[in-house]
Amino acid sequence: MNGFDDNPHRYQHLSRLRLEDPGAVARAAAARRPHPGIKLGEQNFIVAADHPARGALAVGENPTAMADRRDLLDRLREALANPAVDGVLASPDIMDDLLLLGALDGKLLFGSMNRGGLAGYVNEVDDRFTGHTAEALSELGATGGKLLLRICLGDPATAGALESAAKAIDSLAERRLIAMVEPFISVWNKGSIRNDLSTDAVVKSVAVASGLGSTSAYTWMKLPVVQDMERVMAATTMPTVLLGGDPAGSPEEIYATWGAALRLPGVQGLTVGRTLLYPREGTVREAVAAAASLLKTRTRQEIPS
Repeated sequence: MNGFDDNPHRYQHLSRLRLEDPGAVARAAAARRPHPGIKLGEQNFIVAADHPARGALAVGENPTAMADRRDLLDRLREALANPAVDGVLASPDIMDDLLLLGALDGKLLFGSMNRGGLAGYVNEVDDRFTGHTAEALSELGATGGKLLLRICLGDPATAGALESAAKAIDSLAERRLIAMVEPFISVWNKGSIRNDLSTDAVVKSVAVASGLGSTSAYTWMKLPVVQDMERVMAATTMPTVLLGGDPAGSPEEIYATWGAALRLPGVQGLTVGRTLLYPREGTVREAVAAAASLLKTRTRQEIPS
């Protein structure tokens, strides 16, 4: 038992709306109360839920943890109910569900754009844009789009991935939408793609990703928390959110690592999914509250004029 309502019919109304009234999604987006705005000194807390769209259903040792959509929606609604959570990063299907549920009032919306690099796919680096488009995000009233970028020097698909990312950044910038770029230096290892989380590799990924597109005016970085984050943050002037991934260690160790990184200049907040939605200890509510307590807001620390 996960502590949520296990009635299998609890989201049946979403299926009915999708069948009988698909225009309800657009109406819900239009009627949604927008986020009050992003400001320096107020770090943002964004919950990520775009993993299933690339077949990444595992959390820890459970290979299908994110497979139950009803359970995932329960967890997302629990997280979004905390007023400190001011945004969501989601693939179109999940975003539409949350809009229909009225769960995104006052929230930042980041759409997941490239989900074609399926987890475990033989051509995973060729991460094609199969999700939100910049045009669709603009029509939704979204804040921006997120794109994953694997830079694998040993894979010729990297050239196309870089070009596609640059075009997506330009398309978002044309509409004054944020491009949240999540870059990695990646390598093939025994048939699987692995992200190099050494400090040098993350710094290099930032350097490459920062130069993509004809303007960087609307570009943010989404970066892992690694050792020597001071060097990582010294590599960019772009607003940066920290990703959670599926880290090892106790919750206390994870939160302490995030807390230290959140104090660095340029870090605009957290974009975390599995670690909080499927906590190893305690409830979603407790995990979200613990992460929220790490964030700097204007009430916690005034930015000097």
